[in-house]
Formats: sequence, structure tokens, C-alpha cells
Amino acid sequence: MSLITRTLFLIAMVACFASVAHAIAGQATFYTPPYVPSSCFGFEDRGVMILAANSGLFANRAACGTRYRVTCTGRTNDGVLNPCTGRSVDVTVVDLCPGCAANQVDLSREAFAVIANTDAGRINIEYNRI
Repeated sequence: MSLITRTLFLIAMVACFASVAHAIAGQATFYTPPYVPSSCFGFEDRGVMILAANSGLFANRAACGTRYRVTCTGRTNDGVLNPCTGRSVDVTVVDLCPGCAANQVDLSREAFAVIANTDAGRINIEYNRI
């Protein structure tokens, strides 16, 4: 293998490890319309690929408009054995989820359905800021 090929391979490996290291593990539930008004944007419609953040992540509105890529990593209960679709979804923080635990986010029903079977209700996830 040439030196350039080895170097590129090493850079690619480090990049993969770096992206995994920044993933935040947690759980997701979902909420249903109406999605407006929201804490961040009032009556401005920000679509349906949205997220309500726990109070720590929300940081008193500092997270408003921040985008995350969310991926289902598995089930949290016995209801649905394989809830994950194998896909990820990009969402925007638009609201606070006052009832969410420190490791939990609340996705719109539509965003949740991209990554998991909604019958699961709650799933394990990883999410990264994008």
C-alpha cells in the first residue's frame, strides 16, 4: 500500500471514530400536532421534522434552531421487538419538553416514524448536532 493510500485510510478511520465519539445516547418519545405555537418560534411553522428538547439541551432557548441527526439504536420495552427502521432523521429544535428526562428528547410523530415504529412509543437513540 502506498504512503498516500495509508495516510488517507488512517484519516478516514480517525474521522469515523470522531463522529462516533460525539454521539449522544438517550431515548426518544414523540408528540403529535398541533406543533405551533412553539417555545422557540411562536406561531411560525417550522415543518414536521422537529424536536422538543429536554431542559438541559434546550438551555433556556439557546438550542432553538439547532439541528440534530437522530438514529434509533434499539427498543426500550417489550412492546415492539425491532422498532428501528435503520434510517436517521434530521430535525430542528423548536420547543422545550418539560417532562423529558435529562437523556430524553421528544420528536414530532412524523420524525419518529422515519426512524422507528410509532407503536414502540419510546426508543433508544443516538443523536449528533449537524
